[in-house]
Amino acid sequence: MSGERHSDDEKVEQLELNIQLPGSGDSAQAAPPEEDSPAAIRFVNARIVTPGGVIARGSCVVSGGRIVSVRSDDTAGIDAEDGAGKSVDIQVVDANQGWLLPGFVDVHVHGGMGADFMDAGKPGVLETIAKFHGSHGSTSMLATTMTATHDMIGGVLEAVWAYRQRSRMPGAASGASIEGVHLEGPFISPQWPGAQNPDHIALPRTDWLEDWEARYPGLIRQLTLAPEREGALETIAWLRANGITAALGHTDASYEEVLAAVGAGLNHAVHTFNAMTPLHHRKPGTAGAVLGTDAITAEVIADGIHVHPGAVKLLAKVKNEGNLVLVTDAMSAAGLGDGDYFLGDLPVKVEGGVALTQGGALAGSRLTMDEGFRFLVRQVGLSIERASHAASAAPARQAGIYGETGSIEPGKRADLALLDEELELRGVWAAGRKIG
Repeated sequence: MSGERHSDDEKVEQLELNIQLPGSGDSAQAAPPEEDSPAAIRFVNARIVTPGGVIARGSCVVSGGRIVSVRSDDTAGIDAEDGAGKSVDIQVVDANQGWLLPGFVDVHVHGGMGADFMDAGKPGVLETIAKFHGSHGSTSMLATTMTATHDMIGGVLEAVWAYRQRSRMPGAASGASIEGVHLEGPFISPQWPGAQNPDHIALPRTDWLEDWEARYPGLIRQLTLAPEREGALETIAWLRANGITAALGHTDASYEEVLAAVGAGLNHAVHTFNAMTPLHHRKPGTAGAVLGTDAITAEVIADGIHVHPGAVKLLAKVKNEGNLVLVTDAMSAAGLGDGDYFLGDLPVKVEGGVALTQGGALAGSRLTMDEGFRFLVRQVGLSIERASHAASAAPARQAGIYGETGSIEPGKRADLALLDEELELRGVWAAGRKIG
């Protein structure tokens, strides 16, 4: 796909998908609706971003929380059927030639609206974060921890595990789905702590991970570590053997050490360019290894504060095989104004929209995924398709949830974001339920 934004008068290719509603004889069947499933919806007159390209004027039918039909025309009737072939009433949403995108997937987010994932055990914290970021287009996310003690991290895992059990109950979820946990630390470099508490930095402990995986199977989706640290290569191999993304970050690794880690299975980089050894033409460092290695999928915080737009453009040019991932790295100040906050157990001051620790390190962001998406299109020049892939499909693959979400296809969860022609959000649906 092109790295340049489509001009307004560019003709978008028409796609004829010929997908039938369930019960009509087509082989593509949506999952049966669950009890208390959301209402059926038909989006019409939409520019739909699909894995096969953009449908210039299409319709998408949702029933039972699943996508059941995607068409390149608006000729379908106003009735739909659920997964059992039973006729159901349907709500029609006219997109007015806006963009229907897969809901955003944020694999690196610490909090929002005054709440922090490190406080996950406190009442309402997870619900607050999920609802806030859900209202900005995120339909899936990974609860991201900070460098902390074993017991503090374990407490977050326990709280998220319990929340996920509750949120599976009919009608329980009211925001983004928390699909699992991203452990950012504590196995990072003391030389590059950034906004992580250096008192809690530890060498890699596979025994901790084995215990957590036994207690909360499948909950840990990503772990960020410094690959140059003692025991890191063995930990990376364990992570990959257990289907967990092995990410570098907060690292003093050399170019050669990163390549050795890739050989062990390392496949991801958090907030590229931030908290890592920089690119130099005689010493390419961590950043050079990330840029030059296709096997590493690269996150970027597209807020114009963490990374210059020109550097994001460079990253997008080399990460052009579906391996660019938009993240927010949002902290509790997201959605709120300047003031004093905490990121984990470190005090943070936000001034002029920039979050800094007392030592002057950038401390996460106030970014939301819809803002980051617009930045990629407007400031970096990515096409709508490519920005959508970075915000949805690529992170969904890294989190291991692409079979459920991250693209608009029949059978997948109806996680959708509707944007107008100016790329402002008009509505967000998670599993077919409107957020907000």
